[in-house]
Amino acid sequence: MKHVIGVDLGTSAVKLLLVNQHGKVVTEVSKDYPLIQEKTGYSEQNPQDWVDQTVAGLSELLQQFEGDPDDIEGISFSGQMHGLVLLDENQNVLRNAILWNDTRTTAECQQIYDTVGKERLLRITKNLALEGFTLPKLLWVKNHEPEIYRQARTFLLPKDYVRFVLTGKLNMDYSDAAGTLLLNVMKKEWSQTICDLLDIDNDLCPPLVGSYEEVGTLSAEIADPTGLSDSTRIFAGGADNACGAIGSGVLTEGKTLVSTGTSGVVLAHENRGDRNFQGKVHYFNHGAPDAYYTMGVTLAAGHSLTWFKDVVAKEKTFDQFLNDVDTVPPGANGLLFTPYIAGERTPHVDSSIRGSFIGMDSSHDMKHFVRAVMEGITFSLNESVQLFRDQGKKIDQIISIGGGAKNETWLQMQADIFNTEVVKLSNEQGPGMGAAMLAAYGCGWFETLQECAEAFLQEEKTYEPIEENVAIYEALFALYQQVYASTESLNKELMQYRE
Repeated sequence: MKHVIGVDLGTSAVKLLLVNQHGKVVTEVSKDYPLIQEKTGYSEQNPQDWVDQTVAGLSELLQQFEGDPDDIEGISFSGQMHGLVLLDENQNVLRNAILWNDTRTTAECQQIYDTVGKERLLRITKNLALEGFTLPKLLWVKNHEPEIYRQARTFLLPKDYVRFVLTGKLNMDYSDAAGTLLLNVMKKEWSQTICDLLDIDNDLCPPLVGSYEEVGTLSAEIADPTGLSDSTRIFAGGADNACGAIGSGVLTEGKTLVSTGTSGVVLAHENRGDRNFQGKVHYFNHGAPDAYYTMGVTLAAGHSLTWFKDVVAKEKTFDQFLNDVDTVPPGANGLLFTPYIAGERTPHVDSSIRGSFIGMDSSHDMKHFVRAVMEGITFSLNESVQLFRDQGKKIDQIISIGGGAKNETWLQMQADIFNTEVVKLSNEQGPGMGAAMLAAYGCGWFETLQECAEAFLQEEKTYEPIEENVAIYEALFALYQQVYASTESLNKELMQYRE
């Protein structure tokens, strides 16, 4: 039987999935690598660590595989977005990669607004200038490390660098390029206008390809030590969120993904590239052909729950911690929580806002606080859902993945707050499965990615909104939305007292 490999290059580890033609994960391997944080706000990694651990992961995968290596037909990739890798004229790495969660570039974001203009930037890239994006990082190197910048001949994103080492081919796919702030999202080409205004050589931008396109085969230098064949086909792959959507079957209008990890993501499929969300949500090219996606982000989704557990119940497992939450009715006995403990992204781009518990009294105990945190996270995610609906988007099914899909009470809560059907998948593997599906589609196993999703993905259970709960949550959501405006200036003043 033929197989493909999905490689998901995350921030803390690379995860590799060996998947057969029925969508079954035959083997999976994960390999960690370190984060380099030399100063507050800095977040870097050594690209060689990604390569070494990916090659080690491929070798381990092949050692566990009992079939013929020639039956592994293709490899594709998912990767952390926005990270900057700079190569010189000999295609050697010039410095550590600056990652998506690096926040040193506030001045460069302002430089982009001052030079390009906010409205023009939104018109071309569909996104605001945020510290996490690639263009501000490129400008930071230009401003602060001019000697390194002068040597730069190409920039790549993390997974694209790993793929380059595996194939010798320089490319970047549209879904990841959309997160650089240098791509004209609708035209699917690098923006000469932005490059010219910011005095960036357009030749730094690598050739663009579709996520499902074949870009080469595995080099002999990588094939030999891993045990793979050098005829293994390599496909471009996509950004982690695009691959997460593909790996969850979010490939048609009406379907939306809610992913509750450390941060939370609400991602909706788009057939059109001309919607205008005024920068309130991200708007990127999809990994699927001729498609786009809109995405809202809650910065501290699962992180809020983990933080609260570590503060009040560190000794408990998560199952124990959530054990009584189903005994608390919607509204947590009049207790509201806003999950702004790390600032917020959607709909408030605000790094100084902080979280709140509102309505506490002596009748509340642990289970009320836990339920309030879960509801607050879901209310924050619902702000993105509401933004999409306000723009006329139809959302009639939400696929829930991540930590929020591991608890029955939370899944029902999502159905009630989002007021739509919520689906839990039986074989959720996130972006790694999306990468494997891109390889399967690229290899010609299926006519469309949608066909691939129907074959590879199965629903385990669906949750329908409960009418009585929907009414309660609609009223509570209106109160939740008042908290930001009521605490914004207060939190700004409190920032001076933080260490």
